[in-house]
Amino acid sequence: MNLLEEISEATRTVTAAAGASVVVIGRNGRGAGIVVGEGRVVTSAHNLRDRTTQVTFADGRSAQGTVAGVDADGDLAVLDVDTSGTSPVEWGETTAVRPGSPVFALANPGARGLRATFGTVSAVDQTFRGPRGRRVTGAFEHTAPAARGSSGGPVVDPHGRLLGINTHRLGDGFYLALPADAGLRSQVEALARGESPIRPRLGVGLAPSAVANRLRRSVGLPERDGLLVQAVEDGAPADRAGIRPGDLLVEVAGAPLARADDLLDAVEASERGATLALTVVRGVEERAVSVRFDDDGGGTEGSV
Repeated sequence: MNLLEEISEATRTVTAAAGASVVVIGRNGRGAGIVVGEGRVVTSAHNLRDRTTQVTFADGRSAQGTVAGVDADGDLAVLDVDTSGTSPVEWGETTAVRPGSPVFALANPGARGLRATFGTVSAVDQTFRGPRGRRVTGAFEHTAPAARGSSGGPVVDPHGRLLGINTHRLGDGFYLALPADAGLRSQVEALARGESPIRPRLGVGLAPSAVANRLRRSVGLPERDGLLVQAVEDGAPADRAGIRPGDLLVEVAGAPLARADDLLDAVEASERGATLALTVVRGVEERAVSVRFDDDGGGTEGSV
């Protein structure tokens, strides 16, 4: 058997083993998902628009799914939905995922029929930014072509066993997937119990230092490295602390702020109910600001 015949045979094996567990998310097929247990579907968080969404199964049946739990920063969600008659995917062994490993991406874009594509793992331990700007680590990159509407769908091995969840298109023929390892299984179990993570957030939209300095020069203000506040969410921790659009964040916990990641790391390390010290420049005046993070975390999608 030559290579093409082997790939063809593996494709038939994959679709037979895992194809029925692939679902369509949303009425317009905006994303994909995978049945991982009775009444349980996993998808990417960015596929959701509300607390409920339509789920279409391989046999054409549709049912309304309800969000059991969501990790928007990690781009993962679990839906409660009637999966009667659909066998869940079998979990694979992700320790075997390394550059060169053969993989298949499965999806049903627009509910037009199952699509199975072949590729290889091109890199591991990759980092990308989730829907709300936070870094997601540990992803693997692969070359299996994935059409629009494939995010949230499974990446499987040649036996149809789950290796990852497609989540982020890189362009140029590459896709990133969350590895279906023990950590993800534990996360899925927690989300299925309704244990959505709550992380502290400032509730601000930011521009980098280069943009801040260009704008400050344009209005005759001296240059100063820092992060320019472009927007503040009403009622968010930053709003309650008195931070306003146009402010320049120059220090966090006494350390200079040069990158958004520096601020994200400091916010991420803050416990709920704790305070974070920021130094803010408004015009030419420098002031100390103390931000308190309440139990709701604060902030909305698109903000730090």
